Amino acid sequence: MKLDILAIGIHPDDVELSCSGTILKHIALGKKVGILDLSHGELGTRGNAELRSKEAHAAAKILGIETRTQLNFKDGFFENNEAHQLEIIKQIRLHKPEIVLCNAIADRHPDHGRASKLTSDACFYSGLVKIETFDDKEIQTPWRPKVIYNYIQDYFIKPDFVVDITEFIKKKHECIMAYSSQFYNPISNEPQTPISSKEFIESLNSKMSIWGRSIGVAYAEGFTVNRYIGIKNLFDLV
Repeated sequence: MKLDILAIGIHPDDVELSCSGTILKHIALGKKVGILDLSHGELGTRGNAELRSKEAHAAAKILGIETRTQLNFKDGFFENNEAHQLEIIKQIRLHKPEIVLCNAIADRHPDHGRASKLTSDACFYSGLVKIETFDDKEIQTPWRPKVIYNYIQDYFIKPDFVVDITEFIKKKHECIMAYSSQFYNPISNEPQTPISSKEFIESLNSKMSIWGRSIGVAYAEGFTVNRYIGIKNLFDLV
């Protein structure tokens, strides 16, 4: 299935936390969006891999995306090597996205920056004709996305641009709370973690509010990009 945007995260919920508002906005604009989870998040303190997968598919329904695929990279111990790159290349060539959204370039969780570099490398190699991959025994056509945008996660990285998601903030919260095992739940008996407190959700809202204020809206999501951002004219900018 040809996608306009493929959002990639090493853990289920990375995408929902960081760029689900942007996804919702582009789906509303008629774009086709999919999510690729590289792992099942099995090292998470709360819940387990099976529960995280169920929550991920529940969140996907709320988002209204075209497809969600979960690979079996080892949470915490995956590597940026040929085997892992090829698995991502197969997905890129399968869906042929114009845009890839992926993990932050650096973050508190070491998996995030490592997954960012892995994804970026895979996107480049996906365009090389001498790297052969197969889908149902048929050779895949090389494909390189036009651009990779890194969403911002825990670290407060200065964004290169922000996207107004004010209209979609409530639905973003709904997507996040689909992961009921991971985030604030006053009746949960699971251990407390840095992301399970009520304050974490408040800090997430504050970050989006700060980015929104910078462009005169209530809420926005921030992204970085490792190349120049091109526009056709000055009126493309807010």
